Amino acid sequence: MKVLVTGAAGFIGAALCGRLLARGDRVAGLDTFSSYYDPSLKEARVAHFCRGDRFRLARIDLGDGAALEEFFASEAPDRVVHLAAQAGVRHSFSHPEEYIQSNIVGFANLLECCRRHGPAHVVFASSSSVYGANGRVPFSVHDGADHPVSLYGATKKANEAMAHSYSHLYALPMTGLRFFTVYGPWGRPDMAYFSFARRILAGLPIEVFNHGRNRRDFTYIDDVVDVMLRVLDRAPEANGDWDPLAPDPSSSRAPYRLYNVGNGRPVSVDHFISVLEGHLGRAARRRPVAAQPGDMESTAADVGSLSRDFGYRPLTPVETGLARFVDWYREFFRDG
Repeated sequence: MKVLVTGAAGFIGAALCGRLLARGDRVAGLDTFSSYYDPSLKEARVAHFCRGDRFRLARIDLGDGAALEEFFASEAPDRVVHLAAQAGVRHSFSHPEEYIQSNIVGFANLLECCRRHGPAHVVFASSSSVYGANGRVPFSVHDGADHPVSLYGATKKANEAMAHSYSHLYALPMTGLRFFTVYGPWGRPDMAYFSFARRILAGLPIEVFNHGRNRRDFTYIDDVVDVMLRVLDRAPEANGDWDPLAPDPSSSRAPYRLYNVGNGRPVSVDHFISVLEGHLGRAARRRPVAAQPGDMESTAADVGSLSRDFGYRPLTPVETGLARFVDWYREFFRDG
């Protein structure tokens, strides 16, 4: 089949494109190669993962609705995976307009193209950030998530609502995936583990927010892509048992579903740094600082629904995942 992947040069997007191509699918990828972080890493991802004549890449901004429509019309995708977004919680404090333009306007343009062209399934990226002030841990897709504590989280929550409305109005099968702290080789330099590795190797101090007490549900990239392929291949159907008097946020009378994609075994940031130190062979110069606005003290995913519906079992502990990341990091940056 042909799959259209937005954010194809991103961390998750490039890895997904590589797996789709490896199993024989055709992939139409699009990306803006924005300067939020070094575009050369994005170029390197595409060169590594997206090889062969079954891959086509277009450099399109989702805010350009006309260009996006032309791309949809020319490619006629069977399925769509939407991963493009302005990421990062702290960046949203200083550049809110980028989040509105990319995550809200861009997603609206994508939904309109999907409405007109009718792919069999649309899978879109949400985030654990939607849970915000929710204190019930582990986070469940069956609980409400109505109090985001960052603009980034708010835009992802808005994406879920927008997707549901299109699923309801146009019977468009939609699945939202709430990702929990995805890490691994070829990752994003703005992520904490990537920055930690760079600064530890350079002998520079690292700032450890909330004195290292924050807990994160670190989820390895291969586990994420494995389950994404399973989800993509099975479009949701309307839930005939859905009760409007006791609405379950994770499903609907429309062909719509939400799932957490996490490891299910959160660890403290302090422990995560210790494991990273061991693989790097160097001790970090830790500088404990207070918690930052918009930070969530703990993220932990209830992945029961994903396990039940798709047999999801995250297989990669942080010790293994960080070892693979460090191996890649040393090789990639040694080679320039």
